[in-house]
Amino acid sequence: AGVPAMSRVLVAAALIGWVGLALLFSELRWFGRAPLTERLRPYAPGGLRRGATDALGSVSTIRDVVGPLAQRLGERAARVFGVSEELSVRLRRIHSPLTVTAFRTRQLGWTLAAFGAGSLVAIATRVPAPFALLATFGLPVLAFLILEQQVQTASARWQRRIFLELPVVTEQLGMLLSAGFSLGSALNRLAARSHGAIGQDLGVVCGRIRQGLSGMDALREWADLAQVDALDRLVAVLALNREAGDLGLLITEEARAIRGDAHRELLETIERRAQQVWIPVTVATLVPGVIFMAVPFVEAMQLFTGS
Repeated sequence: AGVPAMSRVLVAAALIGWVGLALLFSELRWFGRAPLTERLRPYAPGGLRRGATDALGSVSTIRDVVGPLAQRLGERAARVFGVSEELSVRLRRIHSPLTVTAFRTRQLGWTLAAFGAGSLVAIATRVPAPFALLATFGLPVLAFLILEQQVQTASARWQRRIFLELPVVTEQLGMLLSAGFSLGSALNRLAARSHGAIGQDLGVVCGRIRQGLSGMDALREWADLAQVDALDRLVAVLALNREAGDLGLLITEEARAIRGDAHRELLETIERRAQQVWIPVTVATLVPGVIFMAVPFVEAMQLFTGS
């Protein structure tokens, strides 16, 4: 009776693992290729226009069916694990080519693949029940959290790069405005000459301005997306573009303030690391001292109890 039950569990685990691997491989270009009709469409007469053949090629794929479900499940699981920021904001912040649906689908594929692998390991090795449950349900949770942590780490690293690059870029912006450049032309020049995180973000800001958005609205949109306090203060100063007589001087002062914040944070990091250095030194000093004090104390106790 135990063998059929074990076979059913093995078949179910293999099926779940197969679905997870299929979702995972569908993200690879060499595996999830477009249909032949779609690949030949640009070379056919009138191929750039979608015709009647779209009705035949519009069959929903596995990704189209699973994508919304993966997105809902992923968002709920992320809230359970304490992730409050929206995934779309983090992906836009790091300029990721993935959409929310594509990322959640990949995350679901890795989770299902980990569940199938953990189930197969638990069945094949015949480990005790606690370890089997840990392998079966711990690996999927670990796979989900690894992908979530990768996005979170990339987002925090991008914010850190913006904070570190902001003093230099702010000084350059102040010099350009003092030289007679308008705000839009100064941002375009910085976007063309900068190659860091702020340079990429300013490229998006200039693109939004070319789409018809005003310069200040584009900058506020960038500040809301970046979530960096120093950038919020800089955008507030830039909002005085039409009111302040000498905006370059105000921006230069703001650049000094941002540089001072970065300097204070660097000093705090140095002090923290200097204190961490003393932890192993203190342990290495106290442990031999305790041993040397314990040996005569134990000997004295033995003499006292023996007498």
